[in-house]
Amino acid sequence: MKTPITFFRCIVFLSLVSTLHAEDNRTNIDAYFSPPPEFANQFGAYASPLKFDDGHIAKDAAEWPKRRAEILTTWTALMGAWPPLLTSPRLEIVSTTHRDTFTQHRIKIEIAADFSVDGYLLVPDGKGPFSAVFVPFYDPETSVGLNPKSGAQRDFAYQLTSRNFVTLSIGSPGGDARKPKLDSATCQPLSFLAYVAANVHTALAQRPEVDPSRIGVMGHSYGGKWAMFAACLYEKFACGVWSDPGIAFDDTRNNINYWEPWYLGFDSKSTRKPGLITPGNPSTGAYKTIRETGHDLIELQALMPPRPFLVSGGAEDTPSRWIALNHIVSVNTLLGQANRVAMTNRKDHTPSPESNSQMIAFFERFLMDKK
Repeated sequence: MKTPITFFRCIVFLSLVSTLHAEDNRTNIDAYFSPPPEFANQFGAYASPLKFDDGHIAKDAAEWPKRRAEILTTWTALMGAWPPLLTSPRLEIVSTTHRDTFTQHRIKIEIAADFSVDGYLLVPDGKGPFSAVFVPFYDPETSVGLNPKSGAQRDFAYQLTSRNFVTLSIGSPGGDARKPKLDSATCQPLSFLAYVAANVHTALAQRPEVDPSRIGVMGHSYGGKWAMFAACLYEKFACGVWSDPGIAFDDTRNNINYWEPWYLGFDSKSTRKPGLITPGNPSTGAYKTIRETGHDLIELQALMPPRPFLVSGGAEDTPSRWIALNHIVSVNTLLGQANRVAMTNRKDHTPSPESNSQMIAFFERFLMDKK
């Protein structure tokens, strides 16, 4: 009778060792929830998102929903309202193949009424439901590791699915990020991308392989802007990771170009040329109004708490961006939450193996770990 008991104990022990080894191999992200000492408790010239339009400051968690609604109303007015959300977006599987440790579905997905785009749905081997991540970029092939011209380390969907996440990837609506197709929408293009993401969330949530309460969004650069606006404007995203999108307005940086007509500067009557804002090439559209009326992206980011997010900073989002992020920490503090705002940093705009490990570790903590 001792042999089976001993064998059982051995199996349990080996399972425990395997689990602990997997935990040890995870990137430790604890240090990234605090700013470097030189930026601790620094708030710069940004207006506090806790300040109501009438001037008073939200003093406790009970006041925050009203202030949050005020911010959302303001930004909706600035960028334009969304069309009605889709209740059951169509998702058609066009073809299916098996890659490595997951199934790859080539799909066609409805992102607005009668407006569908191509993409990929990757599903890990094994039994679900799984956590899921929406991964937008210029093209879906880059995200799933099928675009050899896109450079290394942008295959977020492939890397995530290799770590047991369902992922769904699409590209720019209409195929050209600089000439976005908005269907019948009248909002700014970047807000429309957030609307698209909301519909993708619904499609993912309705999949049997997906746990609808554990869906995040992740993107790099253009995709980072898309992911940030999606996570902030659509509360059903559980968390977000934004790789070097430019988390604060900066009119001196070519890559923090929210003024461009394919982001927030759309104006059908404008003849503005792409490039930095100059006296001869002024800002247009919602961006012009947002800047002239003193608004900044920290208001949009204040829509996230208490949901967590990670800024994977590169050339555009350096450690000094903590001066802006400290304001979002203050919102979480008001709500009694800690360790909900994180930032990592690298030298270059391009993601690195280390930054990708950090981003995946963030999702493992907030979408997989049950604490």
